[in-house]
Amino acid sequence: MDMHFDALTALRILCGIWFLPHIVGKLRNMERAAPTFEKVGLRPGRMFVYLTVTLEVVAGIGLVAGIFEKIAAALAALVLAGASYAIIRINGFNWRWQKQGPEYMIFWACACIFSVMG
Repeated sequence: MDMHFDALTALRILCGIWFLPHIVGKLRNMERAAPTFEKVGLRPGRMFVYLTVTLEVVAGIGLVAGIFEKIAAALAALVLAGASYAIIRINGFNWRWQKQGPEYMIFWACACIFSVMG
């Protein structure tokens, strides 16, 4: 029996699964999430939370299930680029996550894109 392990498929699935805690976190903490969106200029904040959650659900399902995976990866990267922008807007340009920087979101966006190339 040939047990073929495709690292890019595993990476794509992990990238999609990683949206789950972000989705749950936003929905369970709406009273903190909505003002954060408004702080960046996205008003009304609650609507943008729901929009972002919807985009993350679509991107996550696409990445995990391999449905329109390139479109899902592009959508994921777009959402993560927006999150990176928000982080920079709120905290200034501090690269490291320890200083609330965007490098994690940028890494994750790149991983989403790289996982569907090839």
